[in-house]
Amino acid sequence: MNKKSAGQKPEKNLPRRRPAWTKLDNTAILFPVIASRDMSNVYRISATLKEEIDGELLQKAQDMLLSQFLAFRMRLKMGLFWYYFEENDRRPPRVREEASYPGAYIDKSRNDQYMFRVTYYQKRINLEVFHALTDGFGGLLFLKELIYQYLRLRHPEELADEKDRLSPGLMLDMEDSYVKSFRKAKSHKEAYRAGKAVILGGERLPKGEIGVMHGYLPLSQLKAAAKKYGLTINQYLVGVFVYAIYREQLKARPSERSINCCVPVDLRRLYDSHTLKNFFAMIMAHFKPEEEDMSLKDVLRIVAESLSEQMTKEHLDAILSYNVSNEQNIFLRPIPVFLKSLAIRSVYYSTADTSTTTMTNIGDVKLREPYQDYVEHFYAMLSLSRGQHLKGAIVCYNGVLIVSFTTVLSDPSIQRCFFRTIAADQVEVCVETNEE
Repeated sequence: MNKKSAGQKPEKNLPRRRPAWTKLDNTAILFPVIASRDMSNVYRISATLKEEIDGELLQKAQDMLLSQFLAFRMRLKMGLFWYYFEENDRRPPRVREEASYPGAYIDKSRNDQYMFRVTYYQKRINLEVFHALTDGFGGLLFLKELIYQYLRLRHPEELADEKDRLSPGLMLDMEDSYVKSFRKAKSHKEAYRAGKAVILGGERLPKGEIGVMHGYLPLSQLKAAAKKYGLTINQYLVGVFVYAIYREQLKARPSERSINCCVPVDLRRLYDSHTLKNFFAMIMAHFKPEEEDMSLKDVLRIVAESLSEQMTKEHLDAILSYNVSNEQNIFLRPIPVFLKSLAIRSVYYSTADTSTTTMTNIGDVKLREPYQDYVEHFYAMLSLSRGQHLKGAIVCYNGVLIVSFTTVLSDPSIQRCFFRTIAADQVEVCVETNEE
């Protein structure tokens, strides 16, 4: 033991390390302003394992992982001019058995200021994230590392060669890729163009309840169905969703309003980014039914053309430029955050009737080889937003693609039409729902 020499003054307490902080990315700015219990802006990504979940081990796995994941170890603070993130030094949030509907509001004051939660039910692990923190890319990355850590604790003998550390080559970048990739466009006219959209109506479920329907589709059969129309899987699924809305909501009749389906596009590959912050653009599939009883083939063609026109570098550059230019406007910078929030909320509410729904594709999930045999399925689910009473989310794992619908509407006819239409294209469909 080291001893102090005679007359040596005792060491003073070292100054406490200042918590790390970071600005919100361009997309995240919106979510704190519009979030509420009725519009939580929380998404869920889940994994079903092949065995019952041990809650205590899951808690331990989360705590070990969180110490290495600064991007999730953040709390939201309100400054004078903008919201910002500050490192959260509180104890990790409690892992609990699932007790609420997917995408429920995260009350940060009751969650030790964390903006995510981990729950479990039987064999399923759920990660729910407030969208200001990160998008589906970041959420999936965190969930995969959580699964790895949990399985190492659960099966120490079988996974003895695996170390309690993050995956090799994992990048935990927290740059604002919107600002980094920003190039001022000559014109923003093509960034967003949407008139008033068809809004899904009907009887609502009791307040606080969410209807969930999962469809399990063999990937090989789905590829064949999409190829028959000369489409990608994403174009096909978005097109069938629009077709189901046309058949069930509009009863296959013409409409003055378009069916507008929002489709998030991950920008990381296009702009060479690995950020864990949000980095996506929203394009919109437009379909305005001008005739009665239009065929599936015609609807698919119109939707695919609409998506293809917007999936260009030029168009995505224009979207990025439009969004970042507004944030960097020198005249807006000195305006206090509460006034900015009022303006942002007003603009959001005024444009809410331009979207019918959203369908997002998380992609094909790949797990590291030692862990693949322990996991059965992955799921993704979206919370509902103003004017969008039904949303879809897609995720694929191990040759099975799962489409999950969340809704506040009691009538599931659109979802059923969606899966019936796919089944008619020679795809085996298995449906699971939380309906009683």
